[in-house]
Amino acid sequence: MNASELIHHIDRLDPYKRFGKVTKVVGLMIESRGPESSIGDLCYILTGVNKQTKIPAEVVGFRDENILLMPFSQVSEIAPGSIVETTAEPLRIKAGAGLIGQVLNAMGNPLDDSVLSKGLTYVPSDQSPPNPLKRPPIHEPMETGVRVIDSLLTVGKGQRVGIFAGSGVGKSTLMGMIARNSQADINVIALVGERGREVREFIERDLGPEGLKKSVVVAATSDQPALMRIKSAYTATAIAEYFRDKGLNVMFMMDSVTRVAMAQREVGLAIGEPPTTKGYTPSVFAILPKLLERTGTNEHGSITAFYTVLVDGDDMNEPIADTVRGILDGHIVLDRQLANKGQFPAINVLKSISRVMNQIVHSGHKEYAETLRNYLSVYLNSEDLINIGAYKRGASREIDEAIDYYPKIISFLKQQVTEKPSMEHSFHQLKDLIEKGESDI
Repeated sequence: MNASELIHHIDRLDPYKRFGKVTKVVGLMIESRGPESSIGDLCYILTGVNKQTKIPAEVVGFRDENILLMPFSQVSEIAPGSIVETTAEPLRIKAGAGLIGQVLNAMGNPLDDSVLSKGLTYVPSDQSPPNPLKRPPIHEPMETGVRVIDSLLTVGKGQRVGIFAGSGVGKSTLMGMIARNSQADINVIALVGERGREVREFIERDLGPEGLKKSVVVAATSDQPALMRIKSAYTATAIAEYFRDKGLNVMFMMDSVTRVAMAQREVGLAIGEPPTTKGYTPSVFAILPKLLERTGTNEHGSITAFYTVLVDGDDMNEPIADTVRGILDGHIVLDRQLANKGQFPAINVLKSISRVMNQIVHSGHKEYAETLRNYLSVYLNSEDLINIGAYKRGASREIDEAIDYYPKIISFLKQQVTEKPSMEHSFHQLKDLIEKGESDI
């Protein structure tokens, strides 16, 4: 920082501290008279005998010239007249190479109560998406190490994809495979609203030491206040943006964006927003595009993003699933029926799509993928007739070929958790399956 910049920062410093007082607490909403603040500003509520305990809270609205605050932690120590101190700026978190291998909370602090390394840079957790005219086109594939994705749903560097699934269909295991096997420079993983038991299980079982050593994990469990769950998504995205701006190819994963929407619904209803479809408030549908558009490419690097979406009762047309599908660059659908048959990953190829695959793979790859999809579609359309014996061989050459190929296709789509096929190997397996009618999987 040169002298002129330093003088500019000094000129902007406010020599005064501004305070207010808590007047009302209703549920998780705290109302205070003052201090002067803007929406999104971070405040501290001073509690305890000597006002030594600081409870962080964020300004989320105004009512009758009073400030509405949402706390980052429990409100049990707050009393009428508690002092509210404003920082006059939004939440800022630390980012840098020292975070790699760490598990952080929504405030960017280590969950194991260790101390962050020195040399980290402060960055705002809430930032604007890149200028659309400064986003380079996606032209290079990103290897995920998952055969069905690399061969039939090829993802590009900087693409944003949704993983749509009900509970217990294998999305966490699939995310762990991608984190371990991908060719990204670094992984940033947001676990939003997870059960407390699942956080450690995901880190130790699904991610493993191999995945953690090139990852940053941000976790907010389901018992934490709504604002913490929302901020965990923003904090993880800000960390990914930091590494992208350093010129890296980042793999970003969020499980799940549905729980971010649910947390925002809690905040919206608490401050008086009207409920709309399925009780979701208008602010939910306002923040989703802002959050999801922050990932992708910019002039420095790329963030390839996978967002999981929980679908109630496997309903793909519920409001959040429908909104997210319209924002992202592709969707991968995990099918409960396939999982029940023992097919993992339980990806329904015919219901899934990568919107940039045609621009990043050569024509031969595209043709092989379309041929496999056609065989699979023909078989599934005739499956009931085949199973009850109503179809007689020779009636349709296309169905006969689909029947011959179907077991080999299912074998190709299955993958053990420990397998790590390269994208080139996956393509050659696809090519052999289509050209020779047999596979050496």
